[in-house]
Amino acid sequence: MDFGISGKVAMVAAASKGIGLATAKLLAAEGCHVSICARNEEVLEAAAAEIGPETRSYVVDVNNPEDLAWWLEQTTADLSAPEILVTNTGGPPAGNFTTLTDEHWQSGFDSTLMNVIRLVRMVAPSMLANGFGRIVHITSLVAKEPSPMLPISSTLRSGLMALTRLQATEFAPHGITVNSVLPGHTLTDRQRHLAEIRGGKDGISAEEALEKQGKEVPVGRLASPEEIAAAIVFLCSIPAAYITGSNLLVDGGLTKGLA
Repeated sequence: MDFGISGKVAMVAAASKGIGLATAKLLAAEGCHVSICARNEEVLEAAAAEIGPETRSYVVDVNNPEDLAWWLEQTTADLSAPEILVTNTGGPPAGNFTTLTDEHWQSGFDSTLMNVIRLVRMVAPSMLANGFGRIVHITSLVAKEPSPMLPISSTLRSGLMALTRLQATEFAPHGITVNSVLPGHTLTDRQRHLAEIRGGKDGISAEEALEKQGKEVPVGRLASPEEIAAAIVFLCSIPAAYITGSNLLVDGGLTKGLA
């Protein structure tokens, strides 16, 4: 299938590793001009080299509104106005509800929700002017199946589902689609960190915790970042023009509720 996005400018947030990196690589393979950001310059440069020589990388803290505005400004100057936006962040603090402070919740709100709001608000004018856009939010299956260990993420990502619907409804008449992808358990640094927490509680190693987690998934294993990225990049494609407002689970059948 020809995705039809060769030559389009794509911005991918937090793309120095994990699902963000895998998504940027697939977009580049489809011929997109890719702009990525992350906080760690050394890791970011290594990621850009892995994606391809035409990749532009920018040191950005997605929690900082000024950084986000600068990223868009530089991308537009170096490449052109973005036609594809993939929002992405690290997960908010983990812990039981009773142990999490106001500061934890505020930090999660800023890092998980506000950067999405700001980025879409920033890229919308040029997409509206061009009559085309693809926006995909990377969230989590906890939006539909809340996790006791991730109360902040569960709450905020459920809100992102509603935001996705609202943005999709507003932008659909203008050729802009907005969707979310809800990954299941994926082998990333975040998942390894959570495995350390679970393993500590259960008296097993992080690797044993990951293996146990994989066996709980109907397909019998964790996802690779590339498998999640494949769904994201399809939603960025021309053939996906009639898909908008969706919150797509990519979880190996783990979520029990009706989608």
